[in-house]
Amino acid sequence: MLTVAFLANEFPSPIEPYVADEIEELERRHVRVVAGSVRRPKDNDSLAPEIVVQALDCRVLVRAAWLCIHRSRRIAPFIYRIVFQGNESFWQRSKAIVHTFLGACYAVKLEGRGVRHVHAHHGYLGSWIAMTAARLLGVSFSMTLYGSDLLLYGLYLDTKLAECAFCLNVSQYNRRYILEHYPSIDPEKLLVLRMGVDIPEHATPPDATARTDRDPLILLAVGRLHPVKDHAFLVRACGELRARDVAFQCFIVGEGPEHRALNSLIYRCGLEQDVHLLGFVSPAQRDSLYDRADVVALTSRSEGIPVVLMEAMARGKLVLAPAITGIPELVIAGTTGFLYETGSTDEFVVALLFIRSQMENRLDPYELNAHVIARVPQLDWIRQRARMHVCQNFSRNRNLQLFADLFLQRIVPRTESTPDENPVLQQI
Repeated sequence: MLTVAFLANEFPSPIEPYVADEIEELERRHVRVVAGSVRRPKDNDSLAPEIVVQALDCRVLVRAAWLCIHRSRRIAPFIYRIVFQGNESFWQRSKAIVHTFLGACYAVKLEGRGVRHVHAHHGYLGSWIAMTAARLLGVSFSMTLYGSDLLLYGLYLDTKLAECAFCLNVSQYNRRYILEHYPSIDPEKLLVLRMGVDIPEHATPPDATARTDRDPLILLAVGRLHPVKDHAFLVRACGELRARDVAFQCFIVGEGPEHRALNSLIYRCGLEQDVHLLGFVSPAQRDSLYDRADVVALTSRSEGIPVVLMEAMARGKLVLAPAITGIPELVIAGTTGFLYETGSTDEFVVALLFIRSQMENRLDPYELNAHVIARVPQLDWIRQRARMHVCQNFSRNRNLQLFADLFLQRIVPRTESTPDENPVLQQI
């Protein structure tokens, strides 16, 4: 049986369910998957990882040090890159050295499991550890890159891209970005594999009752309360809606380090009756919120292709998101949703005012920036096109099957022709 190792920064993680989905799909294809987590997961789960890299003992440390010494030639290019090349800070280089040693620890923990390939989710932390372990074991390495891996955490990405056998990207934007910024990378190993969501059997029908200008516009945002998600932008935009005497209710679902700051901002803006931080909600509660929402808004400064937008569009909801990274591949302005220039409160608010005017069956009294939309058909048509677009291109089941097909096509030929790559660890 083919055995591969999967490494995530944290597994299982409630915000990254797709890792477990991919493992399950590979196991359905009779592939043995050794699930690994760099950090110890916060919650106990039936999908607990077989390996936690940072759970170290003296035995592992000694064997990892032995492995680094006796296979130093294999990782010498990585050490040279860390120490002598690039523009990374001393602290970043020091962390990379530590991650190299953690890679050796990971290799020791994979000993005797017959692993023929190591795959890492995300291009930071775990990817350098996985890459080092694969090099020490003499097996192939691959990774999946999301939006943050390029724009926020792109350290040593040149080495990781050169080393990987193939690289899965969640958007065409990612692939174009890599080809533009790393022209020496072989385009053939840069594959686009979109994420996906379960498609509800039926879309949520829009409210059929006639709207008045005093009926509140229901906004929903779902995501971690993290600076990169920029929920503060959403709160400030809600303040602008209030200044224009627009009735609305805004619900923000998610937990994170920005909770206190956002709560303070809401009170400073006098929006405590209009903007609600709901924290974590159950799947059933979230479904209910989707059903109630008129607009699902995303205000992130960096993203791949957000699952929350896919979920909303699969339910036939209107979405409003920034025109960044891979989002325009999902939200096509005026066809499957609405886009605004990131950071532009005016465009964001104008788009909401336009949507509200259409819901009230009034002619649009606002001048829309051409970037947001040139000509918008009726909202029902946009809802239908959004759902159709997700069904055709962002279906969870379909894309999981495509993932397994691509993954196995790339690694099976190599593993079949590769002899025992791990004689060293057998001697430890």
